[in-house]
Amino acid sequence: MSKVCYSCGKGPAFGNSRSHSMVATKRRFNPNLQKVRISVNGTPRREYVCTRCLKASKVTKAL
Repeated sequence: MSKVCYSCGKGPAFGNSRSHSMVATKRRFNPNLQKVRISVNGTPRREYVCTRCLKASKVTKAL
């Protein structure tokens, strides 16, 4: 699955997991994506949209 928001383009961020001994191992922070039916140029499509865009009404849901 594509880990990119259709509206804002937000993707995964990368960083380090830190253990108790402060050993760093790579990890990724995935965005909270939901597969929703949105209206794209008047036609309904299923796309992955992050919850921040859904909450801010940056996309219009298809009926």
